[in-house]
Amino acid sequence: MPELPEVEVVRRGLARWVSGRTVADVQVLHPRSVRRHLAGGPDFADRLAGATLGEARRRGKYLWVPLDGTGHTLVGHLGMSGQLLVQDPATPDETHLRVRFRFTDGGRELRFVDQRTFGGLAVEDAEPGDPEVTPRSLAHIARDPLDERFDDEAFLTALRARRTTVKRALLDQTLISGVGNIYADESLWRARLHYDRPTASLPRPRAAELLGHARDVMNAALAVGGTTFDSLYVNVNGESGYFSRDLDAYGREGEPCHRCGTAMRRAAWMNRSSYFCPRCQRTPRAA
Repeated sequence: MPELPEVEVVRRGLARWVSGRTVADVQVLHPRSVRRHLAGGPDFADRLAGATLGEARRRGKYLWVPLDGTGHTLVGHLGMSGQLLVQDPATPDETHLRVRFRFTDGGRELRFVDQRTFGGLAVEDAEPGDPEVTPRSLAHIARDPLDERFDDEAFLTALRARRTTVKRALLDQTLISGVGNIYADESLWRARLHYDRPTASLPRPRAAELLGHARDVMNAALAVGGTTFDSLYVNVNGESGYFSRDLDAYGREGEPCHRCGTAMRRAAWMNRSSYFCPRCQRTPRAA
């Protein structure tokens, strides 16, 4: 599933190619892709026709685009395989095209392509009086480390107060958003912390160091377009990201640690996998 850097790459593409344009019409080609819009596909299309799209925004892994002057927003989640592509109208339809947006200027259209249909789009009401026009369904999601309004001190206090382990905390979207399995493993490797380290045992300076590593690793991924392991994650122009070439932990089971040379390990964790160095990231005694 795309994580924060990948979704931010898509947001920037939407800001460049879509924001400020007026929707002429919308075609919903698969109802599952607008299942979060409870009024159905025809209502989804009607509410967007004639709307001018505002500045594309993001909270964690969710995207939204305010509909100027309406108090509503277009909300999107890419799921496992969703793609928002900006295409010339003459480009042949993609095999898994689900929703098409045409614009009054007759230029490039926006296409939502989703092979597995786990992602989706909806038009929602925004939080009243919110200058960021945040959709109500996303108001509970914490800000992410790349958000200029992220509160480091509040995060560090909340992290150490949680009765949990450090990787669970990194994936808790009510505490910090946008950090998924890949970047959690990368951040923990850089901080030399085992994924099962209790948060209460983490000194504040070590917690601050971990936050810094999380921010650094996501900025590094963002600089090269995110992490692509297959053809399902691409930016709005259909291009892949290249951070997979720079991973230090994730997916490197049996390969030498880039720091000490010890063979990296993989452990089953919450129906996922955790990758770590058994020497640099020692198992905590409490575990």
